[in-house]
Amino acid sequence: MKDILLTTTENIPGYRIVKVLGIVSANTVRARHIGKDFVASLRNIVGGEIKEYAELLQHSRRYVLDKLKEEARKLGANAVVGLRFSTASIMQRAAEILAYGTAVVVEES
Repeated sequence: MKDILLTTTENIPGYRIVKVLGIVSANTVRARHIGKDFVASLRNIVGGEIKEYAELLQHSRRYVLDKLKEEARKLGANAVVGLRFSTASIMQRAAEILAYGTAVVVEES
């Protein structure tokens, strides 16, 4: 099966939207690991990128995009336009990542 096209734009160059299927969304809530918190707190003292959190967010975004594609497939879509991400702190050691957009059917133009 061909992969779902994802874009933050309203249109996809070379394609035309033939059907709008509706909003799709996916989210995950991830807790931080106490060991990584310790290492991150040390990095916070000396400065620089906190790689442990960057990796957690990167994996979370990939996971959410996979879930979003599955939701789009269930509707019969082959693309999602207007893709957006949102993050929120749920509690002291956990964060939510949300992805949402509009599931559509596109054809090459």
